[in-house]
Amino acid sequence: MKLIVGLGNPGPKYRGTRHNIGFAVADELARRAGAEFETAPADALMAKWRQRGTLVVKPLTFMNASGEAVAGLVRYFKIEPAELLVVTDEVQLPLARLRARARGSAGGHNGLKSIIAHLGVEFSRLRVGVGRGEVDGRARRDLADHVLAMFDRDERDEVDRMTTRAADAAEMFISSGIAAVMNEFNGGDSSTTE
Repeated sequence: MKLIVGLGNPGPKYRGTRHNIGFAVADELARRAGAEFETAPADALMAKWRQRGTLVVKPLTFMNASGEAVAGLVRYFKIEPAELLVVTDEVQLPLARLRARARGSAGGHNGLKSIIAHLGVEFSRLRVGVGRGEVDGRARRDLADHVLAMFDRDERDEVDRMTTRAADAAEMFISSGIAAVMNEFNGGDSSTTE
């Protein structure tokens, strides 16, 4: 069984924010699966993609405590680290850029830091670029404010393409593994499939 976890913060206040791009990708995967989110045996919502042998999950623990829910589900369903993909926002990547890795550090991301504290570094992650909010090379707002802000209106089309592309990458993880995702999706933007 595979486990795809989209990170974000629960509640309508955070819907559509940069920090919740993982939730948006999870929602797209559930839509493709024709599955509804239901309560999980941890503090999370999950959708069962039965045809693909996959659970799509949105932790309800808030970003900084994501590891509690993810570790609970990994233990409950006996998921191997190689079968886990975490989808999260990344301010160090330009908007719409994707970067997949088979393992690694948190890179300053508190959601990944929490998961690493509970599971170690041996799980795949897909970082989805949300940019740093720069104008002329300078941050236009505090980084925390930036990730908790909604995408700008002129970014909406790009965000929709990015969400679709990240869901495509997650589907490839399910069928072909993280190496295939890295080969296909690392580096390109939402308009390319290099």
